Amino acid sequence: MQRALSLTVIIIVAACCGCSTTMNTISTVGTAVGEATGTITPQQAESIRRSAEAAGKSFEEITPEQEYFIGRTVAATILNTYRVYPDEAANHYLNVIGQALAQVSDKPETFSGYHFLIMDTDEVNAFAAPGGFILISRGMLRCCKTEDALAAVLAHEIGHVQHQHGLQAIKKGRLTSALTIMAMEGAKSFGGEQLAELTSAFEESISDITATLMNNGYSRGFERQADQAAVTIMRRMGYDPRGLIDMLEQMETQLKPGGLDFAKTHPSPESRISDIRRMIGNEPSGAPAPARQARFDKFISGI
Repeated sequence: MQRALSLTVIIIVAACCGCSTTMNTISTVGTAVGEATGTITPQQAESIRRSAEAAGKSFEEITPEQEYFIGRTVAATILNTYRVYPDEAANHYLNVIGQALAQVSDKPETFSGYHFLIMDTDEVNAFAAPGGFILISRGMLRCCKTEDALAAVLAHEIGHVQHQHGLQAIKKGRLTSALTIMAMEGAKSFGGEQLAELTSAFEESISDITATLMNNGYSRGFERQADQAAVTIMRRMGYDPRGLIDMLEQMETQLKPGGLDFAKTHPSPESRISDIRRMIGNEPSGAPAPARQARFDKFISGI
């Protein structure tokens, strides 16, 4: 059993190396040798092959279609918590602005296009799911005093989609799940105290990663990337990138310490503002556009 356990651990280490081809080769050769020498049974060999296949899939590229279905599921899960704001005119306006901004981003196309929706909650929050599903709360919209500020919120979330930040987190989750399957399969086939400890270690790792993703949000680096993307997108579209600073300053007055909203999952507005000022530099402020402000005021009046 000890030799069989060692073979399982070798395959797990190969998974962590990040090479699907190596995984398949080691599992094929390893199980063949194990069966030939009698150290593992055919059933144990099949268990190892299944585990290796699961881990190997963690390293496959996720296609745009898969990204779409993943993102749709993520968005649907979020909307189980937050109701959709039923104002069709407001959602239409949000989509007009959002679609225009998306078209000048570095990722103007997704499998099913971008989708923008207002969440009916006073919480200050926004979510960007893979594939271009972007959800903005009424509370967040109230932090916007101009269309430039609204464009900044949308451009920031488009930046997350553009850089596939959500997808990167999901890839890590898939890998962890695959390794858990491996540990569980090994436990079924081999048993023993050592494999039980291995399985426990994987389960604890999953708990840590899940807690990080659900409670802490994106990393500071990811948020900085999304802010940089927002500044670029706004410049391309003719919006004043200082709208991003205006929105964050307004948000800072509304966030409650220890709340469950944006304050919990994002760096402080103050730290982001400092970074954004450096991104913008000495760029002159754009001239106000009365027509733009008029349509924004009409949109926000009922929010």
